[in-house]
Amino acid sequence: MSQIFQMSSKKDWFTDWFNTKYYHILYQHRDDYEAQVFMSNLVNYLELPKGASVLDLACGKGRHSIYLNSLGYNITGADLSINSIKHASESKNDSLNFIVQDMRLPFPLKTDAIFNLFTSFGYFADDKEDIRVIENIKNSLNQDGVAVIDYLNVVKTIDKLVPDETILLDDIEFHITKEVKNDFIIKKIEFTVEEKYHCYYERVKCLDLARFKKIIETAGLQITETFGDYNLHAFDKNNSNRLILIIKA
Repeated sequence: MSQIFQMSSKKDWFTDWFNTKYYHILYQHRDDYEAQVFMSNLVNYLELPKGASVLDLACGKGRHSIYLNSLGYNITGADLSINSIKHASESKNDSLNFIVQDMRLPFPLKTDAIFNLFTSFGYFADDKEDIRVIENIKNSLNQDGVAVIDYLNVVKTIDKLVPDETILLDDIEFHITKEVKNDFIIKKIEFTVEEKYHCYYERVKCLDLARFKKIIETAGLQITETFGDYNLHAFDKNNSNRLILIIKA
């Protein structure tokens, strides 16, 4: 059984949605090969030595954590979803552990690197909570440690936003609508299972590079490099799919 640390008592959209089986059904086709290429490129770029400790912050079911561990790193995966951590913990070993953790609360460890991947940031309405997350990252890094945030490129995402689509998976018809409202990209997910209607939301903040820089510098860290995709090509605000930030003290 994985060790459980403090969690927020506050009810947020991600507390419910990420803990349902339907979230994992909707996103079952995530590209594991692409994730592995990204992790290999990243640790090579960072020159992260084998045996280094890494916190995979907001690890979900642990796909990045498990692969990083296979490359020879000591990994702790942390996520707010109890169900995801239970699933990920089936793969734990002496150098791979998983904990339940709210990223707004201080992390119970020190580590050489912290990876926050696949747009697992920008969920909170108040920028002060984003700053608190960065402060927690800073306080948990060893000397000369490095953090990485992998976020969507909001400029391109908003420009190419698909307002309405329907996706059929495992005999469930997910009706998805998207809009930009109150500084958030909002995805509404509706579906019916056994005559019961379900409705969930995903909200991520419209954080561009300038806003990220302000938040990160307020917390006492610096962006040292940016990339625009998982092959670590240069970031282009109009054309890149991702905004990948390399962050150090």
